[in-house]
Amino acid sequence: MGLIFALVAILGWGFGDFLIARSARKLGDWEALFWIVCFASVVLFPFVADALNALTSYDWFVLTLTSFVILAASLLDFEALRVGKISVIEPIFAMEVPITVALATFIAKEHLASEQLVLIGLLLVGIVLVSNKRLGRLHVRTLEKGVFVALLTTIGMGTANFLFGFGSRATDPLMITWYTSVFMTIATFAYLVRSRQAWKLLASLRKNHWLIVAVGMADTAAWVGYSASVLYIPIGVATGLTESYIALAAVLGIAFNREKLRIHQTAGLVLAVCAAIILALTITQF
Repeated sequence: MGLIFALVAILGWGFGDFLIARSARKLGDWEALFWIVCFASVVLFPFVADALNALTSYDWFVLTLTSFVILAASLLDFEALRVGKISVIEPIFAMEVPITVALATFIAKEHLASEQLVLIGLLLVGIVLVSNKRLGRLHVRTLEKGVFVALLTTIGMGTANFLFGFGSRATDPLMITWYTSVFMTIATFAYLVRSRQAWKLLASLRKNHWLIVAVGMADTAAWVGYSASVLYIPIGVATGLTESYIALAAVLGIAFNREKLRIHQTAGLVLAVCAAIILALTITQF
């Protein structure tokens, strides 16, 4: 069951990130995020309504902390995908794995073996290769657009992955996905009202309703799938397995957006994805 739920997350995030890039470019980061989390809030509510009264104060704390982290990480994620090439940004997101592993090491008292450190090194090499347009002339000016934002995103998403896994075990996968979605719906709507952009929401829905529904379904399925997978397999392993979505999203970017990568960037893409997956498979179970 853990592998099945992980597969759902792979497909959801793979197609979801491709659609997020399109929606962020059309609607902007805040509005695109609003529609995704609003969709999840409405769709998942009937499945969690009866369980709300059973939440403890500790559960509320974990859910709220996770919501703050995922809100910040999601906005960075959307911005990176909006300004950068999907095929470049996605491999950088593989840094979520060592960050999640690091949190497991310090919080869950796990330890990294020497081969895991080697894999993290290979992951970093792959990211450097895919992030730079010119091999041999590494400089800030040679970095692809969105690289710095993507690196910041990995910190937030790595933390969010750990908290989602932790929160799923404390409550359940549907509850943590619904609660974080409601939190972000309120936060993004408040921002849109404050910035006087809320008036565009209905017009955007009428014009882009198929895109909004598609990205909402994909992202919601991905987070529910990931949260459910950690009930059956370790958080680190689930994170690594689901990182396969990076390859799917990158291929979609190359195929449909006609993104072009140089040979060393393609090699970096393959290296980063493979290292991330193998790294997770070496993690000792909690």
